[in-house]
Amino acid sequence: MPIFVPRSILSFQQIVKGKAHMDFLNVSGIIKSEKDKTILHGVDFQVDELEKVAIVGASGAGKSTLLKIVAGLSQADEGAVFYDGSRVKGVDEKLMPGHPGIAYLSQHFELWNNYRVEDVLSYGNKLPEDAAMQLYRICRIDHLLKRYTSQLSGGERQRIAMARLLNGAPGLFILDEPYSNLDLIHKEILKAVIRDLSEQLQITCLLTSHDPMDTLPWADRILVMQQGKIVQSGTPHEIYAQPLSEYTAALFGPYNLINEQDAAVLMPSGKPGKHLLLRPHQMRIVAGGNQALPGTVQRINYHGNCYIVEVLTASKEVFYIQVANMNVQKGSQVHIAINGQETWYI
Repeated sequence: MPIFVPRSILSFQQIVKGKAHMDFLNVSGIIKSEKDKTILHGVDFQVDELEKVAIVGASGAGKSTLLKIVAGLSQADEGAVFYDGSRVKGVDEKLMPGHPGIAYLSQHFELWNNYRVEDVLSYGNKLPEDAAMQLYRICRIDHLLKRYTSQLSGGERQRIAMARLLNGAPGLFILDEPYSNLDLIHKEILKAVIRDLSEQLQITCLLTSHDPMDTLPWADRILVMQQGKIVQSGTPHEIYAQPLSEYTAALFGPYNLINEQDAAVLMPSGKPGKHLLLRPHQMRIVAGGNQALPGTVQRINYHGNCYIVEVLTASKEVFYIQVANMNVQKGSQVHIAINGQETWYI
């Protein structure tokens, strides 16, 4: 069913951009070193207009450094960033850092103290009043306009800083670790806000998160960074279910990397010489059978909507199996097998 788009949102879209096109953002060969250490090693990627792209990786992978270069807030040693056909210049090339049409929300954002929220938001506002009010409703701050910034929680301040950036009608919105330092309640509110911003305002978003699991339900595409390089790019399903390495698999929660001998038992028609990789929900506890491994339950972890059972097999491997009901106990002798037909080898 098509979504009704209010006239105020159309106003926002018309100010930002018209028709979507390819190569909206083109990042090519970015190299960056700091204190004789190379942070980014020739990073290349593209973002299409209206696309939602997440960048994930372990701490120190270079995510924040890359985003600052894309936003024109840092200087690359080599390579170039093109936004909407125009090269993004770094801080060494211009007096005022940043690039027209690109908004960057830092994890260390700043907000004026002891000002009314409505006054903070009026600065640099390019939106008509109805479009601005719709933006404030999406950001869940329309009820805060008469308050002073000193009266706000951390999550409220962050959403106001976000709305202030979007008042400038950017075409690209970059969010660097937006969920860090938030309690669970404000984190879930912010997730809903970012989802609605991309869907209702149809704005192109580039986001990093210290918890890659936060990106799975939101992103159109995920880029995985490791030691300053992009090592995998794909849809959330591809990244989660078909990681190219154990590093990528580990970013997205528990997994089972099964040696060739055990894999041959679980999947006789598998791929010799490869390790079978299965998530906990892809395994099950069974009564026995030819395609099952015996083991002993070591630990049972409650996760609210399921249990994760840790089973130690004869090969001294620990497997993680997701079950809906706790029908085993610690020390129980069980058999484990593959649940379903979807498998992946690395």
